[in-house]
Amino acid sequence: MTCEGCKGFFRRSMKRKASFTCPFNGSCTITKDNRRHCQACRLKRCVDIGMMKEFILTDEEVQRKKDLIQRRKEEEAQREAEKEARRPRLSDEQSHVIATLVEAHHKTYDDSYSDFCRFRPPVREGPVTRSASRAASLHSFSDASSDSFSHSPESVDNKMNFNNLLMMYQEHGNSLDSSEEEGSSFSMLPHLADLVSYSIQKVIGFAKMIPGFRELTAEDQIALLKSSAIEVIMLRSNQSFNLEDMSWSCGGPDFKYQITDVTKAGHSLELLEPLVKFQVGLKKLNLHEEEHVLLMAICLLSPDRPGVQDHPRIEALQDKLSETLQAYIRLHHPGGQLLYAKMIQKLADLRSLNEEHSKQYRSLSFQPEHSMQLTPLVLEVFGSEVS
Repeated sequence: MTCEGCKGFFRRSMKRKASFTCPFNGSCTITKDNRRHCQACRLKRCVDIGMMKEFILTDEEVQRKKDLIQRRKEEEAQREAEKEARRPRLSDEQSHVIATLVEAHHKTYDDSYSDFCRFRPPVREGPVTRSASRAASLHSFSDASSDSFSHSPESVDNKMNFNNLLMMYQEHGNSLDSSEEEGSSFSMLPHLADLVSYSIQKVIGFAKMIPGFRELTAEDQIALLKSSAIEVIMLRSNQSFNLEDMSWSCGGPDFKYQITDVTKAGHSLELLEPLVKFQVGLKKLNLHEEEHVLLMAICLLSPDRPGVQDHPRIEALQDKLSETLQAYIRLHHPGGQLLYAKMIQKLADLRSLNEEHSKQYRSLSFQPEHSMQLTPLVLEVFGSEVS
């Protein structure tokens, strides 16, 4: 073993056929620090440790070695470039779509839930329904399960011509007085009807900012919104869902919703059990915000919704969103090949939940004393079935 300095010294000495003489007695101790003091003893030390003239490369061999090293460096750089080219990345268009959807979500989802105090107040007293008594069992469901708002109503494009679909619910005259509410088994219905009505408005606002949505015909926009609104609301609500106690926490204690609260709005466990299972499974996917908003947009732009006319156009929009979601997953979840499939399965689960919600809503709306608690927007979206 030798340093590069002594190796070069030996090579130059052999090539020049140098002859050195030690000024002392030829027995200098050569170290790294004093090796330049005596060339004769340094050369002798090189020979003693095994350096041989026959092993010195010719100029041509040196050049070939340099060329080989350079070629290997270039090949390595080429491999790195090809590896970089194969590395998942988002196109400029996909990055723009994601940024647009995230901004749309921020504009239509207020995580301070400050507007909730404007709803008819939640009333949790009153008779406990059979569904409410069964609902308590769902609080232990987690272990058994699988896997910025503005305070003023959002202005709406007249081109959409939504009529009641886009009306803000402003009349509270048809709510029951407090004594009647306390005597009703559906005491939470007025409050949750306002909450759902408010959420529908925000889903409409989100939809209008999805790239390509506003270029659809008004009829297709309405068909998509009516049939997907409850599914998008369920997706949005996962942001406030709490795995620890199976509740939706939307600010203060008055706006912390348990399963029993939803049963007091007329829904039964046939809807709520799979809904909680869905919320738990979705929460455990630990989606990035970008993935969450893409999933909402994909859900909304489903070409197989009832009443949709321009299937190819809507399918093309949804395909773009799906490709963007897959590209994002490849980039940010290198080992998560199954994540996309799990997310798409959640959309299938939402269809079943939507169907059960429709059944329960129809049963509720057929009773005048309950349907009068609903807002015009809720009646418009869930009442006139497109199908």
